[in-house]
Amino acid sequence: MSSIPLPSRRTPSLRGRLTLWFGALTLASVLGVGLYLGRIATQDLARFAGEILHTTARSATDLLASNLRERALEIDLLRQSPLFTTGVLDGDTMRSALDLRKDTHIEYAWIGVASPEGQVLEATGGMLVGEKVDQREWFREARKRLFVGDVHDAVLLAKRIPNKHLDQPLRFIDFAAPILDSEGRLRGVLGAHAHWYWVTETVEAVAVDRTTGAGTEVLIADRSGNVLYPFRLAGQTRLPDGAASEARYQRLQWADGTQYLSSIVPLSAVAGADLGWRIVVRQPLEEALAPVRAMRRQLALLGLAATLLCGLFAYRLAARFSRPLELLAQAARTIERRDGEPRYPEGNTLEVAQLNRSFQSMTASLLERERELSRLNASLENQVEERTQALHRANRELESLAVRDPLTGLYNRRRFDEKLQEYTATCRQSGRRFALMIIDADHFKRVNDTYGHQTGDAVLRHLAGLIAGCVRSTDFVARFGGEEFVVLLPEPSDREEGRLVAEKVRLAVGHAPFPGVGHLTVSVGLAFCHGGGEALATILERADRALYQAKQEGRDRVCVAPATV
Repeated sequence: MSSIPLPSRRTPSLRGRLTLWFGALTLASVLGVGLYLGRIATQDLARFAGEILHTTARSATDLLASNLRERALEIDLLRQSPLFTTGVLDGDTMRSALDLRKDTHIEYAWIGVASPEGQVLEATGGMLVGEKVDQREWFREARKRLFVGDVHDAVLLAKRIPNKHLDQPLRFIDFAAPILDSEGRLRGVLGAHAHWYWVTETVEAVAVDRTTGAGTEVLIADRSGNVLYPFRLAGQTRLPDGAASEARYQRLQWADGTQYLSSIVPLSAVAGADLGWRIVVRQPLEEALAPVRAMRRQLALLGLAATLLCGLFAYRLAARFSRPLELLAQAARTIERRDGEPRYPEGNTLEVAQLNRSFQSMTASLLERERELSRLNASLENQVEERTQALHRANRELESLAVRDPLTGLYNRRRFDEKLQEYTATCRQSGRRFALMIIDADHFKRVNDTYGHQTGDAVLRHLAGLIAGCVRSTDFVARFGGEEFVVLLPEPSDREEGRLVAEKVRLAVGHAPFPGVGHLTVSVGLAFCHGGGEALATILERADRALYQAKQEGRDRVCVAPATV
């Protein structure tokens, strides 16, 4: 028998080659994927963090602008009330009204009325009564228009009002408006000082709710780029050169030498006044990208562990595949050496090959069937999920259609009846007061007759939006029918507050242009429920009679139903 040539001992074995190839391939794959993911993650994380900062800054800016406009509108509406336009400006009634307003809104530090010559006639707590304020900017500007002023230190009130924040001086922002009589003559000026910490707490509240990143900080800067808040940075820090309000976020080098991911959003004009403030939300770049460094360390550890595991797995797998070959080689050597009976693998070589092929064919068939079953299962799950979501959407749409007016999107008469019944029952049981307002568009039939029903529908939609925008989020607004709308005001502090809300709605509608029609007015009937055994229909009837009275007295007015006995 001729000898069979065998490989030299220096030739690498199949086990060694498979182990080396698997380990090297795993390490290269993990390193490549890790570097690629690290670069992508750095970009995505910086973009994600920047978008969070921008969203936070935008939300804080919008909320602050909304609150400032609300205070300005409140002062504007207050100075138009009969108490100011026709009443005595320096009496006890005026002081009580101002004190009530200040107690209702804690953001005000001081509210006062000054004469046309600049002498304080009446004020909350009697502070500054008799003082001259004719040199104050808020007084000079408010003689001509509604005024919203920039932040300033307290001058006259510094020693008279306690400072809640001892780490910074007392500072205010001003709201003021002229008080005119029925002939348009100046009777005086209504002014209010709002606490600066009300502004800063408004901005901080949004940032705390939305931002969880370490080191995130909120700043307020003026139009020149000087930092106004926080006070520890005021006068020492300003916006870096190159800071742009147009960019959603930027990487900026600040005065302390640290790179920050920063988002700068300007405050929109309030009551025609551009204060020039900019809300800045910033986070150290090191803190923003800290998760990427942690991920890289984890990828390195994962790559090392994966290389070791794959090497071990490759070694075991190579041993399993090479064992029949080793047995065949050993059998060949045994035959060559005539060293006893050769030991073959199970079966002969042809049978091992056939078994291998059969097993591979069977495995491929099973895998294909498993993949097919997986595809069918995934398709079935997707169909079930789609049907379930469609059913949920249909249910939500049905629920919305049942309680929503399809034209205006407000609640409908059915939902209003349910809500009024709830309010009436609560009022009867616990004495919790509420007010009912019925709003009717004046001469609406002329709109339909003159411009057509499509224009009339557009007017009703616009009117619904105006009414909803004038009330609180806790108030209930619904379309009563036709051109009539209803508003439920839970727990008004007094009858005057309810009347002010009604006047706010009436003025907002009267001043708003309606596309294709021009201006429109509304009449409002207002009734209060103060508990007792009043039936549901009674308060509705009283509000309706008040609306009828407003119509009889010439429309475009608010009439309040007499209190029940």
